[in-house]
Amino acid sequence: QVQLVESGGGLVQPGGSLRLSCAASGSIFSINAMGWYRQEPGKQRELVASITSSGSTNYADSVKGRFTISRDNAKKTVYLQMNNLKPEDTAVYYCNMNIRKILRNMYDDYWGQGTQVTVSS
Repeated sequence: QVQLVESGGGLVQPGGSLRLSCAASGSIFSINAMGWYRQEPGKQRELVASITSSGSTNYADSVKGRFTISRDNAKKTVYLQMNNLKPEDTAVYYCNMNIRKILRNMYDDYWGQGTQVTVSS
């Protein structure tokens, strides 16, 4: 089994910062890309940021210059540093990892349980 456990969400005032973490555990052989998505009620889940196994990053236009994605391969963890948060960043944030399990010759997508981020004064 593979599990992704997120932490770090919460309530923050506009202009504030939060750092999300997502750690993978289980029978993992290797991890390819990692990413963060978010979803507001009644809307589609959207990509916020992603990072490849070699460290190349990609960001949604709405968060460029404010959010930073990083990863620690030894800890099987992905982070999202969110600065200068805005009310429109309010959503449930989900981590995603493309993982190859031990004794399996292909990669599958796994998701975290989601963590609420609320930006409000």
